[in-house]
Amino acid sequence: MQIEFKATKRDAQGTGASRRLRRAGQVPGIIYGGAADALAVTMDHNELYHLLRKEAFHASVLSIDVEGAKQSVVLRDTQWHPFKQQVLHIDFQRVDAGQKMHLKVPLHFVGDDVSPAVKLGGCMISHTINELDVQCLPKDLPEFIEVDLSALEAGQSVHVSQIKLPAGVELVQHGEGDPVVATALVVKGAAAEGEGEAA
Repeated sequence: MQIEFKATKRDAQGTGASRRLRRAGQVPGIIYGGAADALAVTMDHNELYHLLRKEAFHASVLSIDVEGAKQSVVLRDTQWHPFKQQVLHIDFQRVDAGQKMHLKVPLHFVGDDVSPAVKLGGCMISHTINELDVQCLPKDLPEFIEVDLSALEAGQSVHVSQIKLPAGVELVQHGEGDPVVATALVVKGAAAEGEGEAA
């Protein structure tokens, strides 16, 4: 289910204009990329604030309705006020259905509570990476990638190469090696203490 929201074109530019918009409960933003020119827009702050709290808003192709004209975009950057819960500016990039895009996708860890490492080994599962850099066509973009930890044994780790990527999705590798995604850390005395705690 695609997330859709509205925006209006913004003519007045500059710091003063942006300040006035923010005081009026609006957020200035920009849509760029593709064959069209960059488009300055404004959005409702409260609506945007709630959308930004959804994980899917950060890793999905979004539909932005600018005065009736819908555009497919991905979120590229958000500027927050240093100490207030206020969005100062937001950047979206247009996506082309026929062009591969590059985006960070969150990892969802499942099965750690039933893994031998936790049930028998009294381990604690440490997640060292919570998102992966991937590239794919917009239609293949997953909302998240599942990492199954149900077979993890005490002292073992899951590496990036062991994650099953959805069809059409490729990993964008940075640097050498095969990074660790999750590790079963042996915690002394944790088997008895950890029984009543929920993960």
